[in-house]
Amino acid sequence: MTTVDELEWFVVLAETEHMTEAAQRLSLAQPTLSRALARLERRVGAPLFDRVHRRLRLNPYGAIMLEHARRGLAELAAAEERISTLRDPDRGTIRLAFLHSIAAGVTPAILRAYRADVPEVRFDLTQAAGHEIVEHLLAGRADLGLTAPRPDGDELAWTGLYREQLCLAVPDGHRLAGRARVALAEAGDDPFVTLREPIGLRRLTDELCARAGLHPRVAFESTEIGTLEGFVAAGLGVAVVPEPRPERAEPGVAYLPLTDDSAHRMIGLARLRDQPLPPVAERFAGFVTAWFGERATGP
Repeated sequence: MTTVDELEWFVVLAETEHMTEAAQRLSLAQPTLSRALARLERRVGAPLFDRVHRRLRLNPYGAIMLEHARRGLAELAAAEERISTLRDPDRGTIRLAFLHSIAAGVTPAILRAYRADVPEVRFDLTQAAGHEIVEHLLAGRADLGLTAPRPDGDELAWTGLYREQLCLAVPDGHRLAGRARVALAEAGDDPFVTLREPIGLRRLTDELCARAGLHPRVAFESTEIGTLEGFVAAGLGVAVVPEPRPERAEPGVAYLPLTDDSAHRMIGLARLRDQPLPPVAERFAGFVTAWFGERATGP
């Protein structure tokens, strides 16, 4: 088998077309270089140089070998660089999947804070529903996932980061709109707009309705919370949604925290349980956990 060293030696020999000069440049004994060339020529089944008056001249076979040797060595060098970058916690690419519902606020804030500390890191970002994030992690297409609720099964490790209060979103002017808090059962006569199955918030909504003894009439199903809020504002129904930040609230919608103690969802960081992360992703995971911890305990 031809070694990387032998390919590098061949390239130098092809560039110099002189055995002694190439051996000196490579700090090799000339017989060692001569034997390496003989092995390479036996392997490819053709002479790579013409011998003319005790000098070497690269022939058409050698020209083909030189082209591919240079290309192969360049690819190997690129692979080594990529691996080195991947192993460097200050550089490389972090493959992060995150929920649609945290795409406009939480996720950009995390990325902005992290890049302020580690400016050379890059992100490969995927916005998806919770069940799709699980699929990305299991398939190896993402290193980390910001998702909710906690994924089922034992293949993923999950660290809870922060809790979102769930609210009943109703149109302004709705009979419940002036309430500070509301029990979900009080919306039993209203049509609901919900997310589609198997999206995680739809599962939480169904569980809350079952606990309240409701069998809601679903007027519309969507894939994004923003769409639900827009349809609530249009008067098509009510919806169970996370409590938004004030600047993210949909105009024309009142958000009423639910009284049920389980009316919340926990956003967490998921990863494969038994597979180590690249150092660049491991460092980011630690940063994310600390970032939320500081906000939970800060003034």
